[in-house]
Amino acid sequence: MKAHNFSAGPCILPPEVLRQASEAVINFDGLNLSLLEISHRSKNFVAVVEKTQALIKDLLDVPAGYSVLFVQGGASLEFVMVALNLMKKDGGKAAYTDTGAWAGKAIEEAKRQGEVVVVGSSKDKNYNFIPKGYEVPAGMDYFHCTSNNTIYGTQMKEFPKVDTLMVCDMSSDIMSRKVNVADFDLIYAGAQKNMGPAGATVVIVKDEILGNTGRDIPAYLNYKTHISKESMFNTPPVFSIYVMMLTMQWLKDNGGVEWIEEVNRQKAELIYNEIDRNPLFKGTAEVEDRSTMNACFLLNDESHTETFNEMWKAAGVSGINGHRSVGGYRASMYNALPLESVQVLVDVMKELEKKVG
Repeated sequence: MKAHNFSAGPCILPPEVLRQASEAVINFDGLNLSLLEISHRSKNFVAVVEKTQALIKDLLDVPAGYSVLFVQGGASLEFVMVALNLMKKDGGKAAYTDTGAWAGKAIEEAKRQGEVVVVGSSKDKNYNFIPKGYEVPAGMDYFHCTSNNTIYGTQMKEFPKVDTLMVCDMSSDIMSRKVNVADFDLIYAGAQKNMGPAGATVVIVKDEILGNTGRDIPAYLNYKTHISKESMFNTPPVFSIYVMMLTMQWLKDNGGVEWIEEVNRQKAELIYNEIDRNPLFKGTAEVEDRSTMNACFLLNDESHTETFNEMWKAAGVSGINGHRSVGGYRASMYNALPLESVQVLVDVMKELEKKVG
């Protein structure tokens, strides 16, 4: 039996996607060649890129005038590219919220290109809540936020309306819930949570916002380069894009984002209800800001740690150790994790209560 995979990322993928991908590694598209061997410019792989883009546009209802790009370097490179492509060369300013480790890294990279105004931060409470009620000053080139914070288990439930370009890092909750893409000017997301394996980063960008900074941007770091070359400026991450295509097709075939949003709601409700009910556990994030993707929790009595660890491992649960900055446990419940796996973990939590209570 496959482990109940709660890994924070790279994360669980649908079983049927893994089967299809494994077959393509041996013989792709009936070519008697591996997917890993074919030319990225062959008609067979160009068709993969085009289908993946079309699926993303369909699933997220991406409006006309936006490009869907596949680049490499993860969100870490996007921290740089966003600032280079959107912050003016002279007197550039951008507003950021600081809601976790990755938001902090994005802020540091943007500071290399211009002035950064942190309009809301939860750093003083170890990022256990989402800042609200802040104002974005006039004159900003863009506003940047992070929709979900994997380490701390917090998630933005609503997005502010701003009078500048709206940019969001959706790496850990893209495709998990409905969003109105038209409310954003640029969305980026590493694939390795809900979309596929590590290696590709998806960028959804409104074409008209580009080319206005006065900067001489290096070719690879310029979004316009990737638009003009149709994500083929350099050899793309072939395997990652192909598995992304399979995963997006799996999502569409099962009912799309609306379907998975309800499944994810059920998974989150199941585990948070147990965290709140069971006297042995407590959550780390403020209730109103709890992430649907990453449930972070602690044992109230750490003397039970060894027993609990032995129990969940024996049940086939994998990947729930919390990040070192929070401690405890983190159950990451990305799209492909079935409700049954969450039930297994909850049952172990109940059994621990019986055993030590």
